[in-house]
Amino acid sequence: MLHDLLIAPFAEFTFMRRALIACIAISLSAGPIGSFLVLRRMSLMGDAMSHAVLPGVAVGFMLFGLALWPMALGGLAASLLVALLAGLVSRVTPLKEDASLAGFYLISISSGVLIISLHGSNVDLLHILFGSLLGVDDKSLLLVAGAATLTLIAFAVIYRPLVVECFDPGFLRVAAGGRAAGPGAIAHLVFLVLVVINLVAGMQALGTLMSVGLLLLPAAAARLWAGSVGGLILTTSGIAMASSLLGLVLSYHLNTPSGPAIVLVAGFLYLASLAFGQRGGLVRRYWPRRHLAH
Repeated sequence: MLHDLLIAPFAEFTFMRRALIACIAISLSAGPIGSFLVLRRMSLMGDAMSHAVLPGVAVGFMLFGLALWPMALGGLAASLLVALLAGLVSRVTPLKEDASLAGFYLISISSGVLIISLHGSNVDLLHILFGSLLGVDDKSLLLVAGAATLTLIAFAVIYRPLVVECFDPGFLRVAAGGRAAGPGAIAHLVFLVLVVINLVAGMQALGTLMSVGLLLLPAAAARLWAGSVGGLILTTSGIAMASSLLGLVLSYHLNTPSGPAIVLVAGFLYLASLAFGQRGGLVRRYWPRRHLAH
């Protein structure tokens, strides 16, 4: 029974194995990326950046159709442009970075939808927004795996300054002699680039709307269980992998779209963590265990 439920779909069908491999690669990236988005209170920025890829993807689609690399490079360029413009506006005007990012993100998603609507169909738009996980090919797998590999290697380099910059940014500024382009700023810039790369890679499998869900929901759930940064990263990847496996199995047996199924499983685990998490869960917060009486 367990074999038929969990193993048979992947043993019998190649497209299920491809989808699982793609999700595992995204889950490995979700560990460090999602954890630091949550720790740095940048979760909504991750959501905004996932939408900012749309005009670049739309231009790539308009020029080359549903070709992988033109759409990926277009999405990467558009996201980096939005991030740079938002940072520039926040430094030369009274607007904060979140407000400027919101403005550019709304312009981006609106222009992207308009371009696709003028030069494509509703089916093309749905493919870009929600992905086609069960239709992942070799090129998409290589892109997702490459993004995951690059992320893990880059985090091995920037991990320590990024952790320090999260909890004590003043220390790095002092250590850099007050320079604006110190190790903390460099780590932050590299981190933003990695966020964009992973969102663009995830777009090929889960779409622009679903990829951010697998990055953020497991990290938010893990925050209620883990007590250290390393533990948070490992727990996030574990929850993302479990969500991917269970979501794919549910989508197979219930004949539902795989991307939304995976994100909904991650959402269920997040709600369960809100209730029963060991670090701030509602049950532990409002009904704590009684201490031993002496």
